[in-house]
Amino acid sequence: MDKATEMTIFVHAVEAGSFSAAARLLDLTPSAVSKQIRRLEDRLRTRLFHRTTRRIRLTEAGQNYYQRCSRILRDIDEAEDTVSSLTADPWGTLRIAATVSFGRVEVLPLINDFMARYPQINVTFELTDRHVDLVNEGIDVAIQWREQIEDPNIVARRLCVNRRIICAAPAYLERHGVPHRPEDLLSHNCLTLSTLDQFNDWAFEDAEVGHRVLRVHGSFRSNTADGLHEAVRAGVGLARLSNWLVAPDIRARRLVPVLAEYPHDYSAFYVLYPHRRHLSRKVRAFVDFLIEKFTPVPYWERTQAAGGDA
Repeated sequence: MDKATEMTIFVHAVEAGSFSAAARLLDLTPSAVSKQIRRLEDRLRTRLFHRTTRRIRLTEAGQNYYQRCSRILRDIDEAEDTVSSLTADPWGTLRIAATVSFGRVEVLPLINDFMARYPQINVTFELTDRHVDLVNEGIDVAIQWREQIEDPNIVARRLCVNRRIICAAPAYLERHGVPHRPEDLLSHNCLTLSTLDQFNDWAFEDAEVGHRVLRVHGSFRSNTADGLHEAVRAGVGLARLSNWLVAPDIRARRLVPVLAEYPHDYSAFYVLYPHRRHLSRKVRAFVDFLIEKFTPVPYWERTQAAGGDA
């Protein structure tokens, strides 16, 4: 029997918890699985399992061998899936979740191009600024801020830097004055997000004071950045919002940037998906599509660098 098959039987036995359970998964008899494990141990000249009449338990050597075998088998699966993705068209329903403003302004306008490229994919799209549990909610792909990433087991690929601008309507600044240093914000009405406390921690750095983080407060909260955008345009208070969202208002002088000498470019948007192993062709296609559109530099940053519209 070849080594890859031996590894497969061994890994199934470990993960199933018994030779009989592995046999059912592999459509073999328990005695055939036991026989192959014994042959493997003889070939390796080491015991991989502690056996009793009721259970099996890995030895130290078995644990090390399992970790390496499982990694090798995952690599084989990924290699085959990569080749398959080159010869078969992606299909099925793709479930996407994206932050409300970025999804509405930057991602949804691209969906027609994506679906034209992959006509066998149907899309279900959710706009939300809450934290998304991909596995439990059955979401294939999420697009979120770096501050929203909580699960270390998901795959997170950066799409683009999310530069933010503190701004206010001219009418608000006429009534309340222009803040000249970060600490002045503590006496202003700062608009805050109700779904993510980290969003309301505004970081600043300069040569005189150094790095500090201000937890801002105000009389208006919203569950979406879109809500903050509308409120700041109405003159309710100051808001810290993404460049791509407020740039048209700044150009039209509906909003005025303040404290521009303190850049807010530590945040970023990420595309998230549950795992690399057995990554479906539809997910791989969408992730690659987003990387193509937003990486390494999104179009609004390229336009600004060229001196045109943001």
